[in-house]
Amino acid sequence: TDVGNPWLVPGYSLHDELALFVDAKLTPFQALRAATEAPGRYFGGDFGTIATGKRADLVLLDADPLANIEHTRKIAGVMVRGRWLPAPG
Repeated sequence: TDVGNPWLVPGYSLHDELALFVDAKLTPFQALRAATEAPGRYFGGDFGTIATGKRADLVLLDADPLANIEHTRKIAGVMVRGRWLPAPG
C-alpha cells in the first residue's frame, strides 16, 4: 500500500487495497499473495511466507479470506516476533 501517503492509515488501507485487487478480477488468493509472498521475495527478506526459520509475524483471522477477501478484517490476533497479541475486545 501507499503508507507514505498522509491520507492513508496503515493497516486499514491494506484491507481496502486487497478488496480493490479482487474488484480488478484477481482471486482472493492472488490478492493475498501480492500483499505477502511477493513483497517478501522482492525485498529478499525473511517474511511473506510461513516456514521454519522465518520471522514469526502473522495475522490470525476468524474467517477464511479465500472465501471472501473482506474476511481479512476479522482479525483474531497477531503474532509479532513470536509474541501473541489477541485482538482487543
